[in-house]
Amino acid sequence: MTAAQQEVDNDRRVAARFSMKGRRALVTGGSVSIGRDVALAFADAGADVAIQHARAADIGFGRDGAAEETVTAIVGRGRKGVAIDADFMRPGEATRCVEEARRALGDIDVLVVCASIQYRTPFEEVTAEQIERQLQVNFKATIELLQAALPKMRENGFGRILTIGSVNQIAPESVLSVYAALKSAQHNLSFNLAREYAPYGITINNLSPGLIATERNKWRREDAAAWKAIERGCSPMQRAGLPSEMAGAALLFCSEAGSYITGADLQATGGRHLAWSAPETGR
Repeated sequence: MTAAQQEVDNDRRVAARFSMKGRRALVTGGSVSIGRDVALAFADAGADVAIQHARAADIGFGRDGAAEETVTAIVGRGRKGVAIDADFMRPGEATRCVEEARRALGDIDVLVVCASIQYRTPFEEVTAEQIERQLQVNFKATIELLQAALPKMRENGFGRILTIGSVNQIAPESVLSVYAALKSAQHNLSFNLAREYAPYGITINNLSPGLIATERNKWRREDAAAWKAIERGCSPMQRAGLPSEMAGAALLFCSEAGSYITGADLQATGGRHLAWSAPETGR
C-alpha cells in the first residue's frame, strides 16, 4: 500500500468514527449561525437534515432566503434537506415541526434544539411580554419538541438529542437574566431526561457556547473597535468563537463517536466558564 493509499484509509477510519450515515436529523434554528453550521456538518457526516426556521426572524436578520440557501447546501452534499417554517412563539408549532420533519425524512433519529431568543435588558426593565416570549420559545417549545420526538426514539431504541445552552448558565450577564435562567432550566431538563432515556439507546446532552459571532449579535460588530474590546474581555482566548467551531462539538455528541456520552454539558466558551475577571459578555 502506498503512502497516499494509507492516508486515504486513515481518513476513512476517522470519518467512520464520526459517521451519521443513514441518520435523519432535525435542527431547530437551522437557517443561520450555529444551527446552520450544525446542519451542514451533519450532512457532511451522511445525515439527511430538516431545519426549522422562523421566516420573520430570518427577515429581521436581513437573511430572508437563509433557509433555502441552507437546504441547497445540504442537497449539494448529496443528502436530503428540507426547511420547515415554524414560529415557536405559537403553542403547537414545535410539535408540528417534528411531525413535518418525519413526513419529509422518516423517523427522526437526531434532534438539535438550537432556536432561541433573547433580550439584552436590565432586570428591572424586563417586560412581561419579553418574559413570556422567552419562556415560550426558549423553554416551552423545547418541552414540546422533546415530547414529540422522544416516544418514537424510545420505540426505535435509538436517539441523539442535543440542546444548545449558553455560558450564561454558569456565568450569567445581568442584562440577560431571563435568558440565562431559562438556559439553566433547559440544561436541568436535559440532564434529568438523560438518566431516564439512557436505557433505550437515547443520549441527551447539552452544548454551552460562549461568545459566538452570530447573526444575533451582528449589530455589535458594526463598530470594529468596540467588538475587539468585547472579544478581549469575553474569555481567556480573547476572541469570539465561530459557528463552525460549535458544529464539531455537535457532531461529536450526535455521531457514532458520542455513543457513550449522555448527561454531559460541554462548555465551548474559549475558557469563559473558568475563573475570569474580564467584563461580562456572552452568547
